[in-house]
Amino acid sequence: MKRANSTEVKEFVFQGFSNFQELQFTLFVVFLALYMLTLAGNVIIVTIIRIDHHLHTPMYFFLSVLSTSETFYSLVIIPRMLSSLVGLNQSISLECCGTQLFFFLGFAITNCLLLAVMGYDRYVAICNPLRYSTVMNWRVCATLTSSVCATGFLFSLVQTVAIFRLSFCSTLIEHFFCDVRPVLDLACATPIINDILTLIISLLAITAPATFLFVSYVLIISTILKIASAEGQKKAFATCASHLTVVIVHYGCASIAYFKPKSENTKDQDQLISVTYTVITPLLNPVVYSLRNKEVQDALRRVVGRKSLS
Repeated sequence: MKRANSTEVKEFVFQGFSNFQELQFTLFVVFLALYMLTLAGNVIIVTIIRIDHHLHTPMYFFLSVLSTSETFYSLVIIPRMLSSLVGLNQSISLECCGTQLFFFLGFAITNCLLLAVMGYDRYVAICNPLRYSTVMNWRVCATLTSSVCATGFLFSLVQTVAIFRLSFCSTLIEHFFCDVRPVLDLACATPIINDILTLIISLLAITAPATFLFVSYVLIISTILKIASAEGQKKAFATCASHLTVVIVHYGCASIAYFKPKSENTKDQDQLISVTYTVITPLLNPVVYSLRNKEVQDALRRVVGRKSLS
């Protein structure tokens, strides 16, 4: 690893996927294809929800916000990663690295909290259906969304400022973007307060909403099982299946990435996990909600049919 005097460090260099030199072009093609699918899928979902009045409900409002956030989340990471794979932009200034980390964490934490809000929406819809329209009115939805976004970027600001107040003695980031652990590893010394802060933010952004979702789904499932008809149970489960699938993958990847002990860190493992939550997870949202959600499929058919008739 390159060492340098802390006063001289003005930029970092990404090591990227240097262990896979012979596969760089293949990785570029695969990641580019997945990125284009992610952008197209999320744009389609947001557009369909906006156009079709049948989807003007709190659940799909939150889904459109999540899709928008996922789009910007992937935009922060993937274009630079793709340019790195073809030999461009291997270096990044401290300011740009801090900016990338801020927006990456901001959108990542926002997504985690949004999934918890969507879980609450499903809890109210299934466990308190008669009060649903009162509890989840549009003012509440807007307040929840703005609070989630503000909280996500506040946590991100605190974490980013805490990291970039440190002095750096190394320039080589053993990763393909500016993430918390790879950047902290470049510091001349990492005060214990930074490790504590990282743990606290991880607990608040990952563990707390994941616990809330677990409790919510225990209550949801117990309510569904009390429904007399099998058809009613099936319909109730169907409204949660897409969300639950996204939740399991999203929180699973985030937990592995940020709670894995340092002693178990290996560069290849970290990159594989990072590819999952930066490339695969953003694509999962439109794929799951388009393939497994009948209401979105029906809305897409109506919009396409309307366009063909005109």
